[in-house]
Amino acid sequence: MATPHFSSALPVPAVSPAYPMAKPGYGKRSAPGQQPRTREDFALLPTRERYVAGFVDHLPDGAEMSVKQLAKQLPLYGQQAISTVLNALSVAGHLRRVRCSVGAGDECRWVFRTFWSRTARDNEWWNAYLATEDATRATGPTATPEAPASPDLAAPAEPPALAPVPHQRTPPQTPATESAPPTREAAPSAAYLALARLGRDDHRLGLSADDCTTLEPLAAKWLDRGVTADYLTSTLTAGLPAQVDSPVGLIRRRLIDKLPPRLPATPSTAANTPTPTRRLLAECTDCGRPGPPEALPDGLCHPCHTTHTAGGRPTPDPTQIAAVKAHMANLRTLLKPV
Repeated sequence: MATPHFSSALPVPAVSPAYPMAKPGYGKRSAPGQQPRTREDFALLPTRERYVAGFVDHLPDGAEMSVKQLAKQLPLYGQQAISTVLNALSVAGHLRRVRCSVGAGDECRWVFRTFWSRTARDNEWWNAYLATEDATRATGPTATPEAPASPDLAAPAEPPALAPVPHQRTPPQTPATESAPPTREAAPSAAYLALARLGRDDHRLGLSADDCTTLEPLAAKWLDRGVTADYLTSTLTAGLPAQVDSPVGLIRRRLIDKLPPRLPATPSTAANTPTPTRRLLAECTDCGRPGPPEALPDGLCHPCHTTHTAGGRPTPDPTQIAAVKAHMANLRTLLKPV
């Protein structure tokens, strides 16, 4: 007579057909080379982590992966518990959050995805896989045979168009053969576009057109020193406080205080070889701080990794300290009598 086996893990909840999908270019994406599903999947995880992992594993590619949406679908746990579970699943090797660059030239934008693997992977595997994804995006939009691209990545949404150029008034013309060619407004600079897109990458850094024009010379100094627009954006958006009351003040201080050094030109041929632009950045699963995959072991930045593994308080981040100081200085300026 067979002995029945009772598992201590909660049964995996069924995925509702109405589970919301993310916007095109966002959401879940399955990693390649996973083992077939079995009843022993995630058996080494605690009950709560096993329950959430089973639910995420059954979500289709492109499904929304925000903490808020997962907590809404899994009423047993709140948002804080879901956030803790995702950190644990990242450390266990089942997921990585990334920012992917899509488009080309001035039409490039960042989208956010969560790579998921039912089969646990170590840091070396994730670093190699994300490096391959990065190289694939740098050479073209084609996907590897193991990981077919989901429809939302294969056809990313068109980026918002720039405002139309207003019609110019022209003086009365003499004969048509002598009419002067119409004048055209100059295209925005790369520095202006990088500043204008900050609000789309993070709503806390939304700038007006006047703000972008004011800060454009400071941002242009960064690009003149050889950094890319992606590097500039990553530096300006890293380690933001929970609330930014004056985006223009915070960005001005970062542009001034974090201006990179000017490197001297060298006669070597390596200096003439352009550095390939990184089109994929990993994100800390906990705080969302971007960086290269190798700088985020277990998918966590250094402060969050210290908190998760040691249970201690994270080391203060100099970027966050500078942001707080800039915020306080801005408040003092606003309180000064006119």
